[in-house]
Amino acid sequence: MVKHIVFWTLKEQAEGASRAENARRVKAALEALAGRIPGLLEIEVGIDVSRGEASYDVALSSSFVDRAALDAYQAHPEHRAVADLIARVRERRAVVDYETA
Repeated sequence: MVKHIVFWTLKEQAEGASRAENARRVKAALEALAGRIPGLLEIEVGIDVSRGEASYDVALSSSFVDRAALDAYQAHPEHRAVADLIARVRERRAVVDYETA
C-alpha cells in the first residue's frame, strides 16, 4: 500500500473567494473523488483549526493499493480537474508518498 499525504497553504483571496471558502471548496472536491478512481482505497481531507505559524490550511491523507494506482490517480481526469482548482488557489504545497507494510 502507498500513502499519499499533501498539505496546502492557500492564498488569502483567489477566484473571488476567501481562504476559508476555498479551503471548503478544495475539501469538497477532493472528497468527491472517493469511489471514483480505481486503486484509491481511502481519502480524508481536513481543514486546519489551529492557525499556527507552521500550519497549512488543508491536509489530504489518502491510501492506494500500490504505486501504480497512485500514478494512475495523478493522471486521472477527475483528479486533474481538482488539481487544477487547487493550483489556482494555493500558495504552497508539501507532499510525502511512502509505502506501508
